[in-house]
This record gives sequence, C-alpha cells and structure tokens, in this order.
Amino acid sequence: MEQKGFTLWFTGLSGAGKTTLARLVETELSARGHKVEVLDGDVIRTNLSKGLGFSKEDRDTNIRRIGFVCNLLTRNDVVAIAAAISPYREVRDELRRDIGSFVEVYVSCPIEVLAERDVKGLYKKALAGEIKNFTGVDDPYESPLAAEVIVETDTETPEESAARIIAKLEKMSLVGSLPSRHSKADEEEVTRRLEAPGYV
Repeated sequence: MEQKGFTLWFTGLSGAGKTTLARLVETELSARGHKVEVLDGDVIRTNLSKGLGFSKEDRDTNIRRIGFVCNLLTRNDVVAIAAAISPYREVRDELRRDIGSFVEVYVSCPIEVLAERDVKGLYKKALAGEIKNFTGVDDPYESPLAAEVIVETDTETPEESAARIIAKLEKMSLVGSLPSRHSKADEEEVTRRLEAPGYV
C-alpha cells in the first residue's frame, strides 16, 4: 500500500508509559518500511521549548510547537509520533483539526499506580504539596472524550498495548500488514505439501 503520513499522538499523565509505547510502535512501523519520527515531550522541552514554564499558556505553546512539527512531517509522508502529557483537550482538538490525519492514543493509568511506579518521587512530592502545578495532582488533566485508542498500562504489558495500537492503525488503513518473511516460492512449496495429503 502507498504510505501516507499521519500523526500518532500519545497523551496521558507523567509516567503512564507514553514514551515506552511510542518507541515500541516506532520500531514496528520502521520494520514495515515507514519513515517515522518520535517527538518526546521531555526532549522537546529541553530543545524546541527551552525557556517555557508550566503555566497553562506555556503548556499550550509547547504542545502547539510539537503539533506544528507533526503537521510538517505528516504533510511529507512521515509518521509523526508525539509523546507528551498534553493535558488540555482544547489544544489537542485544535491539533486534530489542523493536522487532519491524527490518531489520538490515551495512555490511561491510575494516579495510585503512577505514584508507586515513580522512580523520581515526583508524585509523592506533588501529593505532599512540595511541587506545585503538577498535572493530575493540583493541575488539571483533561482525558480525551473520543480517542481512537485507549490503552490501560496498569493492566496491559507495553507489548500488548503497542499491539492494540498497531491493530487499530491497520484497521484505519494507515499502515499495511507486516511483509511476509517467506518468498513466493516458499509459500507455493508449503501449499503443494499441504495439497498432497488433502489438507487444502
């Protein structure tokens, strides 16, 4: 199938597994011959959005910058994978309208599980009031109302979640099936052997 660009947008709370899933999906799509770029929220903040804080205005600016790059990549037939908390629904919906070919993945995980997983102890500090404006604790996170895919990383393995995302992309005809590792001659030989005893 002809490969077209699209944006795969991972949204969810800090530590939910957005980057892990983005990298797994990137590996799979690259294996299928797609040109793929991952835009990770943490990396963008230290480069493209250096100097921005965590006010609503700054968060929106950061997400719009990521969206702008995704739009450019998508228009040039690259699969743009964004992994960013992107807490505000309005800005995500704005990007969906601007980009067009936009698939939203909500990476869902309860706060209690995130706090347990959190190696940096950020949730513990935020819950204790030591860190202010922490998304999901004392700053809002607006979950998607109509995400194309919802994965629940407290009950699914990363591989299971990634497989569900790939299956959805196939169903939407955005990616083709993985090419067969067998040659046409191999397939014909298997068919011939199965035909002999009457299996096919």
